[in-house]
Amino acid sequence: MTRTETETGARPPSLFRHRDFMLLWSGQTLSEIGSMVTPFAIPFLAVTALHASNFEVALLTALGSAAFLLVALPAGVVVDRVARHRLMMWCDVLRALIVGSVPLAWLLGLLTLPQLYAVVLATGVLTVFFDVAYQSYLPVLLDERSLIDGNGKLGVTSSAAGMLGPTIAGGLVAAVGAAQAVLVNAVSYVVSAVSLLLIRTPEPKPAPPPGPRPTFRRQIGEGLRFVLTHPILNRIVACTGTVNLFVTMVLSMEMPFLVRVLHLTPETAGLLLALGASGGIVGGLLAGRLSRAIGSARIIWVAPLLLGLPGLCVPLAYPGWRVLLYAVGWFSFNFAAVVYNTAQVSYRQTICPPDLLGRMNAAVRWIVWGTIPLGALIAGGLATWLGLRATLWIGVTGTCLGGLFVFFSPLRHMRDIETGPAPAGS
Repeated sequence: MTRTETETGARPPSLFRHRDFMLLWSGQTLSEIGSMVTPFAIPFLAVTALHASNFEVALLTALGSAAFLLVALPAGVVVDRVARHRLMMWCDVLRALIVGSVPLAWLLGLLTLPQLYAVVLATGVLTVFFDVAYQSYLPVLLDERSLIDGNGKLGVTSSAAGMLGPTIAGGLVAAVGAAQAVLVNAVSYVVSAVSLLLIRTPEPKPAPPPGPRPTFRRQIGEGLRFVLTHPILNRIVACTGTVNLFVTMVLSMEMPFLVRVLHLTPETAGLLLALGASGGIVGGLLAGRLSRAIGSARIIWVAPLLLGLPGLCVPLAYPGWRVLLYAVGWFSFNFAAVVYNTAQVSYRQTICPPDLLGRMNAAVRWIVWGTIPLGALIAGGLATWLGLRATLWIGVTGTCLGGLFVFFSPLRHMRDIETGPAPAGS
C-alpha cells in the first residue's frame, strides 16, 4: 500500500539533535563555502593574470564538469561496492592536495593554463565520486521521514556557500591575490575529511549479490535502465539536464561578463554573486513548507517554470545601478533551483531500492551533469560569435523553458508523489 508524503505520520525528530548529521552538515557547510572560492578565483586568475580568452575560460568550466561524462557511471558501481563513508574521506584528502598545488605553483612562478585545466579536471573526477557517495550515504544516516528535511538543510548549505563563497573569494582575491585565495578551498577539504572521520553511525557493509558478481557493464546498465524507464524519473532527468545545459552557458561567461562588460572590481563582483546566491538559502528554508503547501509533485514543475522566471533579469544588467538586476536574476534562479532539487532528490532517494542508490544517482549525474561541458563549450563559441550579452539571453531563456519536461509528465496531474518503489516503464 502506498502513501503520500503528507500522510507519513508523526513529525520526525529535529535533525539539530542528530549528532552525526550535524557533523556531516557542518563539515559540508565549511567545505562548500571553501569550494566556492575556487570557481571564482581560478577564472579570475585566468582572465586577469594569464590573459585567457573567453573560450579558454569556458574550457575551464567544461573540463571541471567533463568528469561526470568520463567517470560518473563507473563511479556509481564503485559506490555500491565499497564503504561510502571512507570513500568520501579519501576524496576530500586528495582534493585538498590537488587544489593546494595552485598557490604553490604561483609562488614558484610556474603556474600555467594547462595546470589549471589539469587541476579542475582532476578535482572534478574526485568530486564525482564524492557526490555520488554523498547522496547515497545520506539515507544511511536518516530515515525516510527525515530525508526532505535533511536535503533541505543541505540545500541551505549549498546556497549559503554560494552566497558567502563569492564574497569571501572577492575579498581574498583583493587582499592576497587569486592564487593564494585558492588555499582556502584546500583547507576546507581537510575540515570536511575530519568531520567525516568523527561520524559514528555504522554503515552496513555492501551485500554481495548471490552468485557470481555482475560485471561493471551489467551493473551500469541496471542503474541507467532504472532511470530511463521510470515514467517520472526520466522526465526529471530531462528537465535537470536541459536546465544545466543552459545555465552553464550563463555561468561559464559570468566572470568575463562581470569584469569586461560590467567593469566590476573583485569585491563588487563577489558581493553581487553573494546577493544572488542568497535566494538559495531562502529556497532551502522554505522548500519543505512550499512542498507541503503546493504539493510534493506539483512543486517539481512549479519551481522551474514559475519561481525561476525572474531569472530573465540577468542579461538586463548594465554598469551603474542596473548591475543589481544580475543579482535579482540569480536570486530567483537559486531560489527555484534549491526548491526543485530538494523535492526531486528526496523523491529519487525514496523510490529507489537501497542497493541501487549509488548506480541510480550516478546515472542521473552522468546525464544531467554531462550536459554541463557541452553548455560551456557552446557558450564559448556563441560569446565569440554573438557576444557575451546575447549568449546570456540564450542561456536564461533555455533555463526557464527546461521545466516543460516535468510539466508535460504524470506530475502535472498529481498533487503529491506516492512514496515507495514505483513501477518502472512508461
